[in-house]
Amino acid sequence: MSNAYFKLPKAVNEPVKSYAPGSPETIALKASLKDLQSQYLEIPAYIGGKEIREGAKTEIVPPHQHKKVLGHFFKSEPKHVQMAIESAMKAKKEWSEMSFEHRASIFLKAADLLAGPYRYKMNAATMIGQSKNPFQAEIDSACELIDFFRFNVQYAAEIYANQPESLPGMWNRLEYRPLEGFIFALTPFNFTSIAGNLPAAPALMGNTVVWKPSEKQVYSAQVIMEIFKEAGVPDGVINLIYPSGQDMAKVCLHHRDFGGIHFTGSTGVFNTIWKTVGENISNYKSYPRLVGETGGKDFIILHESADAKASAVSIVRGAFEYQGQKCSAASRVYIPSTIWKEVKDYMLEDLSTMKMGVVDDFSNFINAVIDEKSFDKLASYIDGAKQSKDAEIIAGGNYNKSEGYFIEPTIILAKDPLYVTMCEELFGPVLTVYVYEPDKWEETLELVNNTSPYALTGAVISQDRKSIAQAERILRDAAGNFYINDKPTGAVVGQQPFGGARGSGTNDKAGSYLNLIRWASPRTIKETFITPKDYKYPFLG
Repeated sequence: MSNAYFKLPKAVNEPVKSYAPGSPETIALKASLKDLQSQYLEIPAYIGGKEIREGAKTEIVPPHQHKKVLGHFFKSEPKHVQMAIESAMKAKKEWSEMSFEHRASIFLKAADLLAGPYRYKMNAATMIGQSKNPFQAEIDSACELIDFFRFNVQYAAEIYANQPESLPGMWNRLEYRPLEGFIFALTPFNFTSIAGNLPAAPALMGNTVVWKPSEKQVYSAQVIMEIFKEAGVPDGVINLIYPSGQDMAKVCLHHRDFGGIHFTGSTGVFNTIWKTVGENISNYKSYPRLVGETGGKDFIILHESADAKASAVSIVRGAFEYQGQKCSAASRVYIPSTIWKEVKDYMLEDLSTMKMGVVDDFSNFINAVIDEKSFDKLASYIDGAKQSKDAEIIAGGNYNKSEGYFIEPTIILAKDPLYVTMCEELFGPVLTVYVYEPDKWEETLELVNNTSPYALTGAVISQDRKSIAQAERILRDAAGNFYINDKPTGAVVGQQPFGGARGSGTNDKAGSYLNLIRWASPRTIKETFITPKDYKYPFLG
């Protein structure tokens, strides 16, 4: 083992490519899209480095062309979950004892593989499987995941370097051990970067992982696994399987060696996981770490001093990028009556130029929502608004699922600040606006704070510093990521650590040392150089 203290490459954010017409990246991405769509993929599970092709075949279809079949994956069974746990536990000792520079090198290599030879394949897979436009794919599946890999290495090194003071005659040390047992990573459909980071972050800290992605994200999860394997992640360190959530939970959450869960998904599912862990707490070897980022009902509130045009852009971007399927997407907006008409006109002007369609056409800003279940839910809320005396649809309101799950960007004007779409999480391109009187500014801030059980992201737009300070104070607990004069989306690793509290999760801040330290179990070591040989203290005379 080397006795050197190694200096890591400094982490910097991956530059975002523009995908302007005719640019080299546009040409490369379109070629990758064409290549992927010409193939029929048979996607296996990966357990202990072996490809497992057992279980029912499940078709993969793009949300924007649901009659087209891209391939299939093999639905994992409970026995495969057990196999994955056994594989993780078998790999644990050697992986946890591997010196940090080697674990770091693997994930730094993964970052460079993604930044280089895998960039367009990863973006294309995300576009096809999750219905993202090229820019949304670039900032997610390329740049953010690259940033997670690089910055996590830097944060891990900073954690390891955090050591206690030592007095003369002794040496105090902190060792950051991985958790006992295995980590269960349960990842969502909407961000490929989250799907890659949730298993990778615990693994970097010396843990071994059983990873279940959303069935709607298997297409790009396969590419992440290709990168892990080529980067040198040892067999069994990250095991990728595709069981039902019920089968996964039944095996993992009842297993004695369950060490923790890294989760992004719905609040309801996380609540059920937490309850199950509590009911089984006496069965575990250690208290499991529960790290979860869950739902959101994210807000924007405008002060009457807000710039109308800038506000409109923040609103339409925050609400409708990736069809509003971001945990951080703006879902409710509060606008003073004095600037409402001007802001509305700018929003409608922007919406009139937004094209909607398949991902292959790079002029489309809007693509499809993820599946029929999501489509039907959103359509029901839109229909409800059309029939309600307390709401009016002022933009969009149309939907069609004959070819793909397309829902127009829709704006609902609510007369009641507690109208259903002002309160409930929708997770789609449906925005609700409430117009308030400017003299009720502080009252409206309290309304924003108390309307939703969630506390993920929020934004205030104002040119008046007093009102900004008031919003920051009153909404202190209403959002884990709070934005001033910006949309409430677009957190960047290393710049805006991401996570919320209340019904939005444990606020462990992905993209910072705060998340990584959750995957370590510190051990204090005190070494005394000259051990006393007489029990008597001076006070005894």
